[in-house]
Order: sequence, then C-alpha cells, then structure tokens
Amino acid sequence: MNIAKIATILTLTAALGACNTMDRLASVGQAPVLTAIADPTTTAGYQPVRMPMPEPIADTYQANSLYRTSAKGFFKDERAHRVGDILTVVVTIDDTARINNNTQRSRNSTNSAGMGGLFGAAFSNATGAAELNVDPQAAIDFTSGIKDAGNGSVNRSEALETSVAAVVTQVLPNGNLVIEGRQEVRVNFEVRDLIVAGIVRPSDIQANNTIPSTKIAEARISYGGRGQITDVQQPRYGQQAMDAILPF
Repeated sequence: MNIAKIATILTLTAALGACNTMDRLASVGQAPVLTAIADPTTTAGYQPVRMPMPEPIADTYQANSLYRTSAKGFFKDERAHRVGDILTVVVTIDDTARINNNTQRSRNSTNSAGMGGLFGAAFSNATGAAELNVDPQAAIDFTSGIKDAGNGSVNRSEALETSVAAVVTQVLPNGNLVIEGRQEVRVNFEVRDLIVAGIVRPSDIQANNTIPSTKIAEARISYGGRGQITDVQQPRYGQQAMDAILPF
C-alpha cells in the first residue's frame, strides 16, 4: 500500500471520527432513539427473495366439492399465510463447539561427497586441503533439518432463547412465506436489537401461530445492541484504522 492510499485512509478516518464525535456530543444526556416503524420492503437495499420454483398448478374445483387443488387445508385457521400476517418466531440457539488440532512435522537429512585418487590429490593441492587437515574423501558435507509444530483449538459456546413477532413480507410461488421481524428494547441508555428473517413453510407453523427458529430456511438472526455500553466496548476509529493498515 503506497503512501497516498495510507494518507487518504487516515484523512477519511479523521473525518469520520470528527463526525462521530459531534454526533456523540449532540446526544449527551439523551437516550438512544428508537427506529421508526416502516415497511421493510421500502428500506434501502431490500431485495425480494427469488428461489427455484416448481411449475404453478391451476386452481380447479370438483363438482359438488368444497375442496380446491391449491388449498393447504380443508378447514381455515388463523395461522399466517398472506402478506402482512404476523407470526411469532421462537428463537432457540444453544451451540457448543470444541476442536483441538495438533500438528508435528520433522525432517533430517545428511549428504556427503568426496573425491579420491587423482582428482582428490588435485583438489588437495589446489585448495591446500592437506595443510588444513581436510580429508578429500569427505570434502563436501551437507546437513539440514526442518521441524514444525503447531497447535490450534476452538472452544465456543452460544446460548440465546427469546421470541419475536415477524411479518410476512412475501409469498413465494410454491406457497412458502418470507418473514422478517425486528424487536428493539431500550433499557436506560442501551438499546438491544433482535432481527429475524428467512423462509418458512406454512405447514411448519404451529396451531398457536408460532414457529421455532430451527424451521426457518436461509435464517438470518442478529442479536446486538447500541448505546453507551456498546460504544465503550468498541475500539476507537483510529485504533480500527491502524489495525487495518499495520501489517504486524
């Protein structure tokens, strides 16, 4: 990375740091502002979900029958099935991973070469090997060795159990539902965000209009916070810039 790029990054970092400082000074003594409720399909960066779909089946009725081919059930219930409907997602995450790896490798090699007879005598006279007490029979000697050792371990544990109401934002051609839900809780000067999004099958929605998070395909679950505590835990912009630039 040349000096011009480094100077540009430092300048932008300083500008962002100044803006962030002004924002923080302006919000001194005030609680974090909650996000306004809005249609998620109108937010910047929203992309409708497109997945491989089977051929659509025409909706037909049989004579003297109340059943239709596109019906998901004979009796109507109150479970979410249309855009705008609400269902409750029960988020349960309890993951534990432990991995230990040990690697050792070593290699030793010894090579020697000498010259005898006429060539040995010529070598001794040309290099003065006889005066230095060097045996021309073993005039060249190579010894090499390589030894590597590596240890690695992963010990991770995550636990989260909560629930959040989500809204059906899209119905896919095969009947699956695209859901998205967001929950914000403010306690004193700290806001906790819980975001859940993904694709669910209507048949996985339980009778009480809830669905476990393990039944969500392409699940995107985010749990974090913002406020004074989170701000203190984060390194300053200058430190983050130096971590990205310095190679050591």
